[in-house]
Amino acid sequence: MSEVKLKDVPMKRNMGFWQIWAIGVGAVVGDGIFLLLGEGIATGGPSAVWGFLLAGLIQMCIMISLGEIAVGMPDAGAMSVWVENFLGKGCGLFSGMTFSVGWVVLGGSISIALGRFTCYWFPGIDLEFGTILFAIILFTIFAIMNILGSAIAGKGQLFFVILLVTIMVLFGIIGAIKGVDTGNYTPWMPNGFSGFTATIPMGTFAYMGAVCIATSGSECKNPINLGKALVWASITFLAMYTFDMLIVVGVVPWDQVSMDVSPFTQAAEVLFGAIGGTILNVAAWLAAATCLIMGTIYTPSRIFYSMATKNYLPKFFSEINPKTKTPVKGIICIWAVGIVFIILGYTDPTGLYTLLCNQATIAWILSWGLAVVAACMFRKEMGKDRIRSEVGWKQPLYPLLPIIAFAGCAYVLYLSFYDWVQFVGVAVWGGVFLLWYFCSIKRKIKQGIITD
Repeated sequence: MSEVKLKDVPMKRNMGFWQIWAIGVGAVVGDGIFLLLGEGIATGGPSAVWGFLLAGLIQMCIMISLGEIAVGMPDAGAMSVWVENFLGKGCGLFSGMTFSVGWVVLGGSISIALGRFTCYWFPGIDLEFGTILFAIILFTIFAIMNILGSAIAGKGQLFFVILLVTIMVLFGIIGAIKGVDTGNYTPWMPNGFSGFTATIPMGTFAYMGAVCIATSGSECKNPINLGKALVWASITFLAMYTFDMLIVVGVVPWDQVSMDVSPFTQAAEVLFGAIGGTILNVAAWLAAATCLIMGTIYTPSRIFYSMATKNYLPKFFSEINPKTKTPVKGIICIWAVGIVFIILGYTDPTGLYTLLCNQATIAWILSWGLAVVAACMFRKEMGKDRIRSEVGWKQPLYPLLPIIAFAGCAYVLYLSFYDWVQFVGVAVWGGVFLLWYFCSIKRKIKQGIITD
């Protein structure tokens, strides 16, 4: 293997530490925290708090493990580029496509959640019509923000995240002051250990969006800020949401929680009355909005851009608008697909929503596992001295965190295959990938369009 070289990419570097931090905190999947948590509590009881915490700790280890390679090889393609460099073209394509396509597909479900949250303030509008209408309008607005430039999208993200963090911190502090019923914490595992472990993949889905921060390396003013943001974004969302979850479980009995309404809204109404429910609905709205801005739109557009520059995808995905310095055509395609999934998601039952969430978890876990392996190979190839002198950011506790990250990925992957439907789902999209790779990519390699 040739010596690793740190590389530059042509996108505009205009994001500072706080904007990068906001990507990590804001891309935590909004409907996972505010909606899927209800299913987690109903499944595992109060122990769902620890299930989500364990999932978040695994996510933090993954993010920090990717820090050195994200800073040393900043690329819009992120894991697709890193994995290809160290594990080969097929693995790199698989890692990049599973991560980015998962975001595009889930854009529909997250938009539906955002539309539903918005209808809360318009009781006179038909709920079903209003949900679709607001989902389409807001998804379009956020796509335009991304088209206008990463700095504009990043500043909008930062503003929303600051509001979200403020609301959630105040909810936790005031909720603790007003008091919780400690009796609600028992039994801790009403459905046994299996109920507890079943909540871990749900927590993984809720937190997994944060790793999209790794795709922003090519647009950082100072790539070293990316390494710092990986650490502090992890600490922020873990501490904030874990504390708030403890308040929720202490206020609302576990057997009264479901996916019909956000458990945070339930708890806020108990603690503060109707005004509390309204405020927490704002938080739910912000969580879904920030996830859409820098998750479902920003992240896949950057990965598709990188892959198109290497001829894996059609060239228009790599076209950068000279004025906004963003991949406009790619963003428009992602917007169009998102609109389709908004409509499909509206007609789908809850079971399909849960299936899509779990399939996305499986796909992203596979992508992360490959990326962690590539990051370890990058560290070995660079050596400790070059990491310190050339990269400028050195991850703490190496190799402990990568070991925990990889083991965590394997464990969550095992838990995610809980019935035969999950195997069928993976077989379907895995088969599509293999057809694309062997029928298209291999042909391009043979023709010299892609260098092997």
